[in-house]
Amino acid sequence: MTPPSEPTAAPPLQGGGKPPEDRRHRNRRRLLTLVVIVLLVGVPAGYLAIAAEQSRDSGRKSEAEAAATGLQPIRPAGFRKRIYDLPIPAGATKVRYYETNNWKNSRLYTQFDVTSGRLDTFLNQMGTDRAALRPGAVTISARDQKIAKWDFSVPGHLWAGLVLKQKPPLPTVDVVVDLSDPATPRVYAVSTAKP
Repeated sequence: MTPPSEPTAAPPLQGGGKPPEDRRHRNRRRLLTLVVIVLLVGVPAGYLAIAAEQSRDSGRKSEAEAAATGLQPIRPAGFRKRIYDLPIPAGATKVRYYETNNWKNSRLYTQFDVTSGRLDTFLNQMGTDRAALRPGAVTISARDQKIAKWDFSVPGHLWAGLVLKQKPPLPTVDVVVDLSDPATPRVYAVSTAKP
């Protein structure tokens, strides 16, 4: 009887003694872990960077508006139009505004050009109409004219004005319209709100 032969040992594996399948599996896991880490860290960091830049831009814009000392060539934000009850028509052009605030009252000064039909729409949305405009009446005070740098003493203009007094807490709105060009009247308005 021949003695049983000893089992032959498997040849040594390269790369630390693990089969090639295990190494591939381990490499895939490492790659997946790396991708997850990049996504978990990178995506929120990107959002934070974008949000910080938007916040800085918004802060700069607010700071510029606060530092302004006269009418700015921009359309007031929707919340301002609601606070001051000034429904500037969507098709208005050359829109400018300026806001002042103190402990007694807040004022929104605005001017814009509209078509004749949009003037009627603006007045209707305020709860009045063109018949309420008094020819030759300049209803904006000299003090407010000086603040907004408006001059209603210029000859050759057809001015018409009205004062819209509303029940508190709604503001009082003084409106002057330059009807010199009937196709594109220019509206000047000062809305005074009391806190």
